[in-house]
Amino acid sequence: MDVQPLAFDSPLDRYEAQAAELLEQFHAAAPWALHVFRHNYPPFLNEKIPWLPKDVSDEEMLAAGLDISDAQLALARWYDFADWPALANYAAAMIPAGSAAHRFEASVEAVITGDSVELGSLLRSYPELVSARSERMTKFDPPVHRATLLHYVAANGVEGYRQKTPANAVEIAELLLRFGAAPDALAGMYGGECATMSMLVSSDHPARAGVQVALVNVLIDFGAAVDDRGHGPWKSPLMTALAFGYLDAAKALVSRGAKVETLAAAAGLGRFEDARRMLPTAEPEDRHRALALSCLLGHADIARLLLDNGEDPDRFNPEGNHAHSTPLHQAVCAGHADVVRLLVERGARLDIRDTIWNSTPLGWAEHCKQNEIGEYLRAQRRD
Repeated sequence: MDVQPLAFDSPLDRYEAQAAELLEQFHAAAPWALHVFRHNYPPFLNEKIPWLPKDVSDEEMLAAGLDISDAQLALARWYDFADWPALANYAAAMIPAGSAAHRFEASVEAVITGDSVELGSLLRSYPELVSARSERMTKFDPPVHRATLLHYVAANGVEGYRQKTPANAVEIAELLLRFGAAPDALAGMYGGECATMSMLVSSDHPARAGVQVALVNVLIDFGAAVDDRGHGPWKSPLMTALAFGYLDAAKALVSRGAKVETLAAAAGLGRFEDARRMLPTAEPEDRHRALALSCLLGHADIARLLLDNGEDPDRFNPEGNHAHSTPLHQAVCAGHADVVRLLVERGARLDIRDTIWNSTPLGWAEHCKQNEIGEYLRAQRRD
């Protein structure tokens, strides 16, 4: 058993019953209930990294004397609300069924489930929905993300349980865009303002569904920009796609006009000649990012070029490129054995621990199920 999301317009008493069941199962030490509290109850989370659980045992959690108000808070945050009052306000806003808030949330459900018939009916009846925005008070930064329906197609930056990519996501996107959705509308996500494109090219869901590149092209067909939009770490679609390892999406952006203007961009794309040309005049931060991206994306020739020119294999990656880890950590998890061997041969330390999980590259190999790389690292240990 696990928490199953209620219908979007459920009354508050349904959420209250769900919280009561969560608390009962927590006190019975049900693994799923312990997991919900561990990952959603603020006192059990890291103060500096709010999504990261503290090192708290099951016994310590069970001894905390939690009651129904604690279960309601944990459940509200599982739904990605700021707290229980925010969830209660949302539930109240769903009444009556004809309210603007209800229509918007019904449209979101149609987007994430791929119900093009329902979505088309809603858009024809209420054309203003295409530019409407979420009013949820969330636990994110900023608290009200104000996502449009098109942002939900990206399956990123919105409520976690709603990050879904239906098989007909391209049809859904085209429907919204034909009705006038603004392809470059900004929403508050990850501490900045992001367009749909940057959220799309950093999202695992459309990539796994095999529609990420097709969605990139649809957005561009309807006028989406391929250059910077918004502010914060994810304003560049190209650099965002590379940072999250989505090389096909990055190449699609370049094929549609995104400019390759930095050493880091050339390195991430695997453009060796461009990288060699840009290297002599590249700024230190650009070189640093280039090594991070070449290792993440498996471009051993470019990584070798950078190492030959003095880049440090043991330096933690720059902000915006998995700064909690080193190039070796990322190459290991991505399964780039040739890059792993190169880094190790160039003296990369095997004992450096990342700053979130406190794990070595070998630990990452084990966690990411990179068995052959794990065996190689065990054979190379210098203890």
